[in-house]
Amino acid sequence: MKSSQKPKASHGADTEVTVEISGCEAKDADAVFGALRTVFASDRAPDDRPEEVAGARPTVWCSTFDVSEVRKKAGPTRLTKPVTADIQGGYWAVARLQEGLTGAFAVEVLGTAAGDQEQEAQLRLDTRRV
Repeated sequence: MKSSQKPKASHGADTEVTVEISGCEAKDADAVFGALRTVFASDRAPDDRPEEVAGARPTVWCSTFDVSEVRKKAGPTRLTKPVTADIQGGYWAVARLQEGLTGAFAVEVLGTAAGDQEQEAQLRLDTRRV
């Protein structure tokens, strides 16, 4: 394989990435999920938006994205403050989702945990400075 070639993933579970967002306002979670839906297919309908939930427990919003096909690149997306996203999937899929986020946000990897066939990563997303 030439170094400029990227490995291709087969369709199925190894192309899906689960994204969990908490500790932010619903509109920021919606901005992240909206940017991701621009780039990849999602298990959620476009009108399925995160909502604030009253109570003492933290709210966690979750969606799964199929990264096997890039629809189009997401443009810069504004956040009111940085968002932390926890993502989980196969190595190739996690890397592809991170790459898809870079069109919309400044992406910083806060940490990763490696498994045999899956990876978890915690990302800090912020408004891109142009």
